[in-house]
Amino acid sequence: MHMVRPHSTARTLAALLLLALAVAVLASLGRWQLHRADERRAILAAIEGGRAQAPLTLTAATPAGQLQAWRPAQAHGRYRDDLTVVLDNRNRDGRPGYWIATPLLLEGSDPATAILVLRGWMPRAAPGQPGAVAPPAPADPQLVTGELAERVPRLFELWHFGGTAVDVLPARLPQADGKPPTVQNLDLTAYAAATGLRLLPAVLEQRAAASPDADVLKQDWPQPSVDFNQNQGYALQWFGFATIAGIAFLVVAWRALRRRRGR
Repeated sequence: MHMVRPHSTARTLAALLLLALAVAVLASLGRWQLHRADERRAILAAIEGGRAQAPLTLTAATPAGQLQAWRPAQAHGRYRDDLTVVLDNRNRDGRPGYWIATPLLLEGSDPATAILVLRGWMPRAAPGQPGAVAPPAPADPQLVTGELAERVPRLFELWHFGGTAVDVLPARLPQADGKPPTVQNLDLTAYAAATGLRLLPAVLEQRAAASPDADVLKQDWPQPSVDFNQNQGYALQWFGFATIAGIAFLVVAWRALRRRRGR
């Protein structure tokens, strides 16, 4: 007479529970990848929509609603080089370096209004070499062209053990020693408070190859990943794994039911 192990029922129930959990987790991962694909598709649409807009000439009266990210724009004015900020830990092609940000006082604005310009990227000095010095902004009036961004792209903050940020924007700019501060992230509101400037709520990423900085600063700015097809492929894989786990669940349940009827 065939004897049924007393613990076989418990093992079957555990296997069914684990398989059901696997189906739920794997299916949720597939849905998450579809959500990421939708996000990337929306970013691509925003990039294409912004770049399809007519070039915008920035003035103090430019409405905030026209400062669409990725839109081509130009501004005429004078740089405030004494208010330059160096943004650390900005890599390019695997090389560590800095972004140089300088406000441009818009011509004819009263009270003085500025747009923060990301002028370009420069490499970090190699160990044992003198530290790189940010090139000074031109002193004469400039016509700066590029693309708009909502803010200075952020990096993850690094923190000390006590919870204090590694780098903090000084309360007042310019600094007494005249050196530009080096920070990882730059918030426009905090920067406006430190400088006393009236800033447009956007950033201009300079892209003109003929700019005075082009020989020293690289002006090919990073773009977010928009490969939504990759996420759709990952979603298909997760749903496939979920299907396999679901089939295994049905097989285990069917065998358990047969054993129960055979008793």
